Amino acid sequence: MTTAIDLDKLDLAALLCSRVCHDVISPVGAIVNGLEVLEDEDDPSMKAFALDLIAKSARQASARLQFARLAFGAAGSAGAQIDTGDAENVARGFIQDDRTTLEWSVPRTLSPKNKVKLLLNLLLVAVSTIPRGGRIAVAATGEGETGGFRLRSEGSHSRIPPHLVDLLAGHASEGGSLDAHAIQPHYTGLLARATGYAIHLSLDGDGVVIAVEQA
Repeated sequence: MTTAIDLDKLDLAALLCSRVCHDVISPVGAIVNGLEVLEDEDDPSMKAFALDLIAKSARQASARLQFARLAFGAAGSAGAQIDTGDAENVARGFIQDDRTTLEWSVPRTLSPKNKVKLLLNLLLVAVSTIPRGGRIAVAATGEGETGGFRLRSEGSHSRIPPHLVDLLAGHASEGGSLDAHAIQPHYTGLLARATGYAIHLSLDGDGVVIAVEQA
């Protein structure tokens, strides 16, 4: 049995902040560890390893913060538009690694801020359906500002996580509470409803399809 999520603005802000901190704490911690190795080690090979770790982790932290700025932040004044080319750049920096690839087929244009934020959050939803990595293909459907999106994720053990559909719809299991992990799909659902879109998830062979269209 599910119940409608009743979350006040302060709790929503706190949980979103926790989500962002969760994403950046790992690379920032790796940077600190690398700096400690530089201070304590005289071995040139260890120093080279530490410098490589610091550089890689700094790039990762930067990519995650840039993504969070567009996906969760204000990203401009009220009513602002966002370049989907910028969204593609931050999405590639955040998602693409040695386990996951991103195929982007969304035309470059200026789109309403919340619609672009919805797209970026949908990419995070798609990532959650392929826990061992794989491929995510995203394309625009329809035309103009009323057009939607279609995302397809493929990977080993692809699945629709438990409670994901309910969270997107603004519901949680009875007595369930939201945490920094669950807040992201809930926030995605809020964006969808605010922009007049409906989200549909379905299994498709060895993948998961996320279809987004005007409600």
